[in-house]
Amino acid sequence: GVIAINTAIEVDIFGNANSTQISGTKMMNGIGGSADFTNNAYLSIFTCGSTTKGGAISSIVPFASHIDHTSHFVDAVITEYGVADLRGKCAMDKAKELIKVAHPDYQPLLRDYLKYAEKYGGHTHHCLSAAFALHDTFLRKGDMRLTDFAEYVK
Repeated sequence: GVIAINTAIEVDIFGNANSTQISGTKMMNGIGGSADFTNNAYLSIFTCGSTTKGGAISSIVPFASHIDHTSHFVDAVITEYGVADLRGKCAMDKAKELIKVAHPDYQPLLRDYLKYAEKYGGHTHHCLSAAFALHDTFLRKGDMRLTDFAEYVK
């Protein structure tokens, strides 16, 4: 079978990958054949650096600003901090694996988001008021690390 290896701009903690749009609005590149390879491969792997812009932007986020590849087709995510093997895992276990490969500066923020999101329950935990907090903080303050979930969660 085919092993598909693609680059992601960002991956959310549940395994959805964005490979085309910066902040969900600015086209970086076309999807090309990556969707076909990802959906039909024996093994679908996404790679990305854990951060960009000097660490101001995390590639692992609570919720992807655009989704090209759903978590159903993403088997593994690789950053310089390791491999998140997502095969056969539930949404919460995927989140824990992906947080492990996030940049250490962002791991506490991602764990905090997951704690807020767990309060809302469901199969895939989300706190909709905070799902894009990292993206919003970058737009307002220029650095995702400055995110304070108290601004988003009441």
